[in-house]
Amino acid sequence: MNTLQKISTLLQNFSDLIYPRLCLACGKKIISKQTCICIHCTYHISPTNYHTLTPNPVLDRFWGRIDLEHASTSFAFNKGGLLQHLIHQLKYENKPQIGIELGKQYGTMLKETAPYNTINCIIPVPLHPKKEHQRGYNQAAAFAEGLAIGMQKRWSSDYLYRVNYTETQTKKSRLDRFSNVQNAFSLKQVEDLKGKHLLIVDDVITTGATLEACAQKLLEIGGVKVSIVAIALAN
Repeated sequence: MNTLQKISTLLQNFSDLIYPRLCLACGKKIISKQTCICIHCTYHISPTNYHTLTPNPVLDRFWGRIDLEHASTSFAFNKGGLLQHLIHQLKYENKPQIGIELGKQYGTMLKETAPYNTINCIIPVPLHPKKEHQRGYNQAAAFAEGLAIGMQKRWSSDYLYRVNYTETQTKKSRLDRFSNVQNAFSLKQVEDLKGKHLLIVDDVITTGATLEACAQKLLEIGGVKVSIVAIALAN
Protein backbone atom coordinates (compact mmCIF):
# COMPACT_ATOMS: atom_id res chain seq x y z
CA MET A 1 0.00 0.00 0.00
CA ASN A 2 1.50 3.36 -1.04
CA THR A 3 1.41 6.57 1.01
CA LEU A 4 -1.69 7.98 -0.72
CA GLN A 5 -3.59 4.73 -0.17
CA LYS A 6 -2.60 4.73 3.52
CA ILE A 7 -3.80 8.32 3.91
CA SER A 8 -7.06 7.50 2.12
CA THR A 9 -7.63 4.50 4.39
CA LEU A 10 -6.93 6.54 7.51
CA LEU A 11 -9.32 9.28 6.40
CA GLN A 12 -12.03 6.71 5.63
CA ASN A 13 -11.53 5.05 9.02
CA PHE A 14 -11.76 8.43 10.75
CA SER A 15 -14.89 9.33 8.79
CA ASP A 16 -16.46 5.98 9.69
CA LEU A 17 -15.74 6.65 13.36
CA ILE A 18 -17.52 10.03 13.27
CA TYR A 19 -20.17 9.18 10.68
CA PRO A 20 -20.48 5.38 10.61
CA ARG A 21 -21.74 3.88 7.39
CA LEU A 22 -24.81 1.72 7.83
CA CYS A 23 -25.93 -1.17 5.65
CA LEU A 24 -28.99 -0.10 3.67
CA ALA A 25 -30.40 -3.62 3.92
CA CYS A 26 -30.09 -4.38 7.65
CA GLY A 27 -29.04 -1.07 9.21
CA LYS A 28 -25.90 -2.47 10.87
CA LYS A 29 -22.51 -0.75 10.76
CA ILE A 30 -20.44 -1.36 7.65
CA ILE A 31 -16.75 -2.15 8.03
CA SER A 32 -13.75 -2.36 5.72
CA LYS A 33 -14.20 -1.47 2.02
CA GLN A 34 -17.87 -2.36 1.81
CA THR A 35 -19.93 0.45 0.32
CA CYS A 36 -23.63 0.39 1.19
CA ILE A 37 -24.43 -3.31 1.68
CA CYS A 38 -22.69 -5.35 4.37
CA ILE A 39 -21.03 -8.72 3.78
CA HIS A 40 -23.75 -10.53 5.73
CA CYS A 41 -26.55 -9.12 3.56
CA THR A 42 -24.55 -9.59 0.37
CA TYR A 43 -24.23 -13.27 1.27
CA HIS A 44 -27.99 -13.56 1.81
CA ILE A 45 -28.93 -11.91 -1.49
CA SER A 46 -28.64 -14.99 -3.65
CA PRO A 47 -27.48 -14.72 -7.29
CA THR A 48 -29.77 -16.45 -9.76
CA ASN A 49 -26.98 -17.58 -12.12
CA TYR A 50 -29.53 -17.21 -14.93
CA HIS A 51 -26.75 -15.75 -17.10
CA THR A 52 -25.31 -19.28 -17.29
CA LEU A 53 -28.64 -20.96 -18.14
CA THR A 54 -30.49 -21.33 -21.44
CA PRO A 55 -33.44 -21.50 -21.13
CA ASN A 56 -34.15 -19.68 -17.89
CA PRO A 57 -37.25 -18.00 -16.35
CA VAL A 58 -36.31 -14.57 -17.74
CA LEU A 59 -35.90 -15.82 -21.30
CA ASP A 60 -39.17 -17.69 -20.88
CA ARG A 61 -40.96 -14.43 -20.08
CA PHE A 62 -39.89 -12.99 -23.46
CA TRP A 63 -40.23 -16.20 -25.46
CA GLY A 64 -42.09 -15.68 -28.73
CA ARG A 65 -42.27 -11.91 -28.20
CA ILE A 66 -38.83 -10.54 -29.04
CA ASP A 67 -35.59 -11.86 -30.57
CA LEU A 68 -32.98 -11.75 -27.80
CA GLU A 69 -29.44 -13.05 -27.55
CA HIS A 70 -29.96 -13.70 -23.84
CA ALA A 71 -31.82 -12.38 -20.80
CA SER A 72 -31.11 -12.65 -17.09
CA THR A 73 -31.71 -11.13 -13.68
CA SER A 74 -29.00 -10.82 -11.11
CA PHE A 75 -30.54 -11.80 -7.78
CA ALA A 76 -33.38 -13.97 -6.49
CA PHE A 77 -36.45 -11.94 -5.49
CA ASN A 78 -38.46 -12.90 -2.42
CA LYS A 79 -41.46 -10.80 -1.45
CA GLY A 80 -40.64 -8.92 1.75
CA GLY A 81 -36.98 -9.94 1.56
CA LEU A 82 -33.75 -7.95 1.66
CA LEU A 83 -33.63 -7.43 -2.10
CA GLN A 84 -37.14 -5.99 -2.24
CA HIS A 85 -36.20 -3.62 0.58
CA LEU A 86 -33.09 -2.49 -1.32
CA ILE A 87 -34.97 -2.00 -4.59
CA HIS A 88 -37.62 0.09 -2.84
CA GLN A 89 -34.90 2.37 -1.48
CA LEU A 90 -33.23 2.53 -4.89
CA LYS A 91 -36.46 3.64 -6.57
CA TYR A 92 -38.17 5.78 -3.97
CA GLU A 93 -35.74 6.80 -1.22
CA ASN A 94 -32.92 8.55 -3.10
CA LYS A 95 -30.39 5.73 -2.84
CA PRO A 96 -28.84 5.38 -6.34
CA GLN A 97 -25.71 3.90 -4.75
CA ILE A 98 -27.66 0.68 -4.24
CA GLY A 99 -28.09 0.28 -8.00
CA ILE A 100 -24.40 0.95 -8.57
CA GLU A 101 -23.34 -1.59 -5.94
CA LEU A 102 -25.69 -4.34 -7.17
CA GLY A 103 -24.57 -3.64 -10.74
CA LYS A 104 -20.89 -3.94 -9.84
CA GLN A 105 -21.49 -7.27 -8.10
CA TYR A 106 -23.37 -8.75 -11.04
CA GLY A 107 -21.12 -7.18 -13.65
CA THR A 108 -18.14 -9.16 -12.34
CA MET A 109 -20.15 -12.35 -12.91
CA LEU A 110 -21.14 -11.36 -16.44
CA LYS A 111 -17.69 -10.21 -17.48
CA GLU A 112 -16.41 -13.59 -18.62
CA THR A 113 -19.75 -15.19 -19.55
CA ALA A 114 -20.96 -15.59 -23.13
CA PRO A 115 -22.80 -13.87 -24.70
CA TYR A 116 -22.42 -10.98 -22.24
CA ASN A 117 -18.67 -10.76 -22.86
CA THR A 118 -19.45 -9.50 -26.38
CA ILE A 119 -21.58 -6.55 -25.21
CA ASN A 120 -20.56 -3.25 -26.85
CA CYS A 121 -22.73 -0.85 -24.86
CA ILE A 122 -25.04 -0.98 -21.84
CA ILE A 123 -28.23 1.07 -22.22
CA PRO A 124 -30.59 1.75 -19.29
CA VAL A 125 -34.34 1.93 -19.77
CA PRO A 126 -34.92 5.70 -19.85
CA LEU A 127 -37.24 7.70 -17.66
CA HIS A 128 -39.21 10.60 -19.08
CA PRO A 129 -37.29 13.85 -18.25
CA LYS A 130 -40.19 15.01 -16.07
CA LYS A 131 -40.13 11.82 -13.98
CA GLU A 132 -36.32 11.79 -13.79
CA HIS A 133 -36.38 15.39 -12.58
CA GLN A 134 -38.92 14.47 -9.90
CA ARG A 135 -36.87 11.48 -8.72
CA GLY A 136 -33.50 13.16 -9.19
CA TYR A 137 -31.94 10.24 -11.06
CA ASN A 138 -32.78 7.17 -13.14
CA GLN A 139 -32.48 4.00 -11.05
CA ALA A 140 -31.87 1.90 -14.17
CA ALA A 141 -28.96 4.19 -15.08
CA ALA A 142 -27.44 3.63 -11.63
CA PHE A 143 -27.62 -0.13 -12.21
CA ALA A 144 -26.14 0.34 -15.71
CA GLU A 145 -23.25 2.35 -14.26
CA GLY A 146 -22.45 -0.42 -11.79
CA LEU A 147 -22.67 -3.11 -14.47
CA ALA A 148 -20.30 -1.12 -16.66
CA ILE A 149 -17.75 -0.99 -13.83
CA GLY A 150 -18.01 -4.72 -13.13
CA MET A 151 -18.02 -5.75 -16.81
CA GLN A 152 -15.48 -3.11 -17.87
CA LYS A 153 -17.86 -2.04 -20.61
CA ARG A 154 -19.27 1.26 -21.80
CA TRP A 155 -22.71 2.51 -20.76
CA SER A 156 -24.72 5.39 -22.14
CA SER A 157 -28.13 7.01 -21.79
CA ASP A 158 -27.58 9.06 -24.96
CA TYR A 159 -29.15 6.69 -27.49
CA LEU A 160 -32.56 5.64 -26.20
CA TYR A 161 -34.99 8.18 -24.79
CA ARG A 162 -38.61 8.32 -23.73
CA VAL A 163 -40.85 10.60 -25.76
CA ASN A 164 -44.14 10.03 -23.91
CA TYR A 165 -44.85 10.64 -20.25
CA THR A 166 -46.59 7.35 -19.46
CA GLU A 167 -48.63 6.40 -16.43
CA THR A 168 -47.06 4.16 -13.84
CA GLN A 169 -47.06 0.46 -14.76
CA THR A 170 -47.94 -0.60 -11.21
CA LYS A 171 -51.13 -2.70 -10.99
CA LYS A 172 -51.65 -2.68 -14.77
CA SER A 173 -52.33 -5.93 -16.63
CA ARG A 174 -49.80 -7.31 -19.13
CA LEU A 175 -51.86 -6.01 -22.07
CA ASP A 176 -52.32 -2.59 -20.47
CA ARG A 177 -48.62 -2.39 -19.64
CA PHE A 178 -47.63 -3.05 -23.25
CA SER A 179 -50.19 -0.56 -24.55
CA ASN A 180 -48.93 2.02 -22.06
CA VAL A 181 -45.35 1.92 -23.39
CA GLN A 182 -46.02 1.26 -27.08
CA ASN A 183 -44.36 4.03 -29.11
CA ALA A 184 -43.03 5.56 -25.88
CA PHE A 185 -39.36 5.37 -26.95
CA SER A 186 -37.22 6.86 -29.68
CA LEU A 187 -33.57 6.79 -30.79
CA LYS A 188 -30.79 9.20 -31.62
CA GLN A 189 -27.19 8.77 -32.85
CA VAL A 190 -28.31 5.54 -34.50
CA GLU A 191 -25.18 5.22 -36.65
CA ASP A 192 -23.09 4.60 -33.51
CA LEU A 193 -25.10 1.46 -32.70
CA LYS A 194 -25.21 -0.33 -36.06
CA GLY A 195 -23.92 -3.88 -35.84
CA LYS A 196 -23.46 -3.70 -32.05
CA HIS A 197 -24.49 -6.05 -29.26
CA LEU A 198 -26.50 -3.95 -26.81
CA LEU A 199 -27.47 -4.73 -23.22
CA ILE A 200 -30.73 -3.11 -22.05
CA VAL A 201 -31.05 -2.90 -18.28
CA ASP A 202 -33.81 -2.10 -15.79
CA ASP A 203 -34.45 -2.59 -12.09
CA VAL A 204 -37.32 -5.12 -12.01
CA ILE A 205 -38.96 -7.21 -14.73
CA THR A 206 -42.67 -7.76 -14.17
CA THR A 207 -44.43 -8.45 -17.45
CA GLY A 208 -41.40 -7.26 -19.42
CA ALA A 209 -43.49 -4.83 -21.47
CA THR A 210 -41.15 -1.86 -21.03
CA LEU A 211 -38.02 -3.83 -21.84
CA GLU A 212 -39.78 -5.40 -24.81
CA ALA A 213 -40.69 -1.98 -26.19
CA CYS A 214 -37.09 -0.79 -25.76
CA ALA A 215 -35.70 -3.92 -27.43
CA GLN A 216 -38.08 -3.59 -30.38
CA LYS A 217 -36.92 -0.02 -30.93
CA LEU A 218 -33.22 -0.94 -30.81
CA LEU A 219 -33.72 -3.94 -33.10
CA GLU A 220 -34.88 -1.53 -35.80
CA ILE A 221 -31.20 -0.59 -36.18
CA GLY A 222 -29.28 -2.59 -38.78
CA GLY A 223 -27.28 -5.54 -37.47
CA VAL A 224 -28.07 -4.92 -33.80
CA LYS A 225 -28.25 -7.75 -31.28
CA VAL A 226 -29.96 -7.24 -27.92
CA SER A 227 -29.66 -8.85 -24.51
CA ILE A 228 -31.50 -7.92 -21.31
CA VAL A 229 -30.50 -7.79 -17.64
CA ALA A 230 -32.42 -6.56 -14.60
CA ILE A 231 -31.84 -6.71 -10.88
CA ALA A 232 -34.84 -8.95 -10.20
CA LEU A 233 -37.71 -10.86 -11.77
CA ALA A 234 -41.04 -10.29 -10.04
CA ASN A 235 -43.28 -13.31 -9.61
